[in-house]
Amino acid sequence: MAAESLAKCYRNRSVIDFMTTSSKRSQDEMIENELKAHLSKELSFQVPPTDPQTFLKSINERENGVKIQFLHGTTTLAFKFKNGVIVAADSRASMGSYIGSQTVKKVIEINPYLLGTMAGGAADCSFWERVLAERCRVYELRNKERISVAAASKLLANMVYYYKGMGLSMGTMICGWDKRGPGLYYVDSDGTRMTNYMFSVGSGSTYAYGILDSGYKHDLQDEEAYDLARRAIYHATHRDAYSGGSVNLYHVRETGWIKVSHDDVGKLHYQYKEAQ
Repeated sequence: MAAESLAKCYRNRSVIDFMTTSSKRSQDEMIENELKAHLSKELSFQVPPTDPQTFLKSINERENGVKIQFLHGTTTLAFKFKNGVIVAADSRASMGSYIGSQTVKKVIEINPYLLGTMAGGAADCSFWERVLAERCRVYELRNKERISVAAASKLLANMVYYYKGMGLSMGTMICGWDKRGPGLYYVDSDGTRMTNYMFSVGSGSTYAYGILDSGYKHDLQDEEAYDLARRAIYHATHRDAYSGGSVNLYHVRETGWIKVSHDDVGKLHYQYKEAQ
């Protein structure tokens, strides 16, 4: 009799334990599902359609006639001389009268022998020059040699020409060294592509050209070329409200590019003032 009661008690306990365990397991699964749903909702974000042309057209052509207007300002420059190509830019990102950042990297490092500059829409320049870096690497793997500066600039011009009139805002310089020597090309969002020994792009470019034209010579020494580019960017930031921050200076040589200096324009102002 005692044995039967004990067995019945154990059977009832095992049933209760099983029900308790099952209930706890279902609660854990419910909490886990809710957590997954919450995280997936928090981490999700809207992305444009796979075709960028369709996306740009949708935000540029609206029924109420309102279009997205890019408000931008910058100063970038590059020039060729006997020892390579000098590239310099300021570091201010502005949205009209609003200064978004003072530390933007406007010289984009495409590969160890190629540099690009950023003027116009920061997102457009950054994105398309990253795409260009990928294409240059693919070319190098396929052909077992580095892409030329001319070919790289042509690739970029062909890519952005497909989106002409779709709202892109980009004015960039492709600078580098290849088998032909130093190369410098200007490419913009309309697909325009041209070469010259000197370019300056951005809202402060007119001020930079004034300094460059007064001091440029092809046979400049390295330090003279550095000082000319630094002064040109500084004077542009002094007169142009949409340029400022720091001067980032690069030198493209036969062995590849090097970053020469990073100078705050406020310190340069007092340095040049004391030197007068």
